[in-house]
Amino acid sequence: MRLTSFTDYGLRMLMRMASAPGSAFSTADLAEEFGLSRNHLTKIMQQLARGGVVETRRGGGGGAVLNRDPAEIRLGDVVRLLEDGQALVECFGPTGGDCTLEGCCRLKGRLRHAEAQFLAELNRSTLRDIALPVRDAA
Repeated sequence: MRLTSFTDYGLRMLMRMASAPGSAFSTADLAEEFGLSRNHLTKIMQQLARGGVVETRRGGGGGAVLNRDPAEIRLGDVVRLLEDGQALVECFGPTGGDCTLEGCCRLKGRLRHAEAQFLAELNRSTLRDIALPVRDAA
């Protein structure tokens, strides 16, 4: 299974945020740290906020903070949230695609099962498990 860059970048941001729970992180600072587009990270942060993973605050001292303890945020749930609308294969999409095997395909059920197992395996880990090491203040 291949994750989108949207999910990859979202996980990176959350790994950094999990290293300092309770601290606010601006998308500008995260974009600079990871060498990524601020606009792209803003869209990801908005999706994480809609999903209840982070809370965003405006103004001085603003930014995004984790909504829960990193030990309570399951990785599979985060991946499911960030991959929302990204079908593993065309026939999983909302329109079902242009599959000529509809009705006789023996692969679709196996792929759905594999995708569910993939997310279940990720849910065995939490954001705390993958938090980036705390950086020394030099």
